[in-house]
Amino acid sequence: MAATATVDEVIARTETVEIDPKTGVALESQNGAEKENGVEFEEANGVKCENGAKPVEEPKEEESLTVDIDPKTGVASESQNGAEKENGVEFEEANGVKCENGAKTVEEPKKEEANGEKDGEVNGQVKEEKVALEVEPKTFPVKLDDGKLLNCIGLRKKSMLGLGIKIYGFGVYADNEKLKDLLKSKIGKSPAKPTKEMFQLAIDGDFAMMVRMVIVYSGLTMSMVRKSFDEGLGASIKKLTGGKKNEDLTNKVLGQASDDIKLTSGSVIEISRLPGHVLQAKVMGEIVSKVESELLCRAYIHMYLGDDPFDKEAKEKFGMSLLSLF
Repeated sequence: MAATATVDEVIARTETVEIDPKTGVALESQNGAEKENGVEFEEANGVKCENGAKPVEEPKEEESLTVDIDPKTGVASESQNGAEKENGVEFEEANGVKCENGAKTVEEPKKEEANGEKDGEVNGQVKEEKVALEVEPKTFPVKLDDGKLLNCIGLRKKSMLGLGIKIYGFGVYADNEKLKDLLKSKIGKSPAKPTKEMFQLAIDGDFAMMVRMVIVYSGLTMSMVRKSFDEGLGASIKKLTGGKKNEDLTNKVLGQASDDIKLTSGSVIEISRLPGHVLQAKVMGEIVSKVESELLCRAYIHMYLGDDPFDKEAKEKFGMSLLSLF
């Protein structure tokens, strides 16, 4: 079995390989051959060959091969393609470098981070990859300055010409302390899964909530946002009132927002439910409306947490957040 060097020895012996620009073939290693435990090695591109066999570099145009790495030891296992022959000479290959006469390649162990973490692994467990939307703290911070916490994020889409156009990403925030008190007083023990009653308490409640919308579609104008918002809010009001329209109430939220407001990808609109059943709209940091109406507040939250939400997965995530409050 080929010997492996320690991490310190690898660092101390870092080498480079010179490539012939005409042929693309590796020239002799700068440091030449060296020995470990009495075995002589020749190295190129971080791959060593036993017993003085010279490494041979493939031309760059050739498709590179991959080497399986043992996640526990960081040592390379056998090459996927195994040994192969060229012109009657058998080669063993790893990382695009071949060793002559059947000499095996030796992979240096990966250097671990100072905190014991390996690439993609913490304490032997694979790190969970997050959605791009969730790893953008400036877009959807986990906690706002006023203490409200992020409970879920989602995406609002609109069908245009048969295509699902992404309009904006959104994050739903709430005063989780008040929400927790409400859930415990009305429901008591945590249910096995989110219930309709839990969502209804969030919709009807009089605690602070806010939906932060971040524009995704770059061609969006303020008039387009207003029309889409009024349609969604109007439909929500009809569901809560048994089919009755209330266009005057619907238009109060973004009706005063000027068409001169320039929206680009990344522009932010925040609509908040304040204690006292007040719905406040803020476009790019400027308050454009503040309307006191219990129906309006309920209808707005209903668009995200009701029976037909803008994003079902976002509603499910909000439900799991509710369970965590018990």
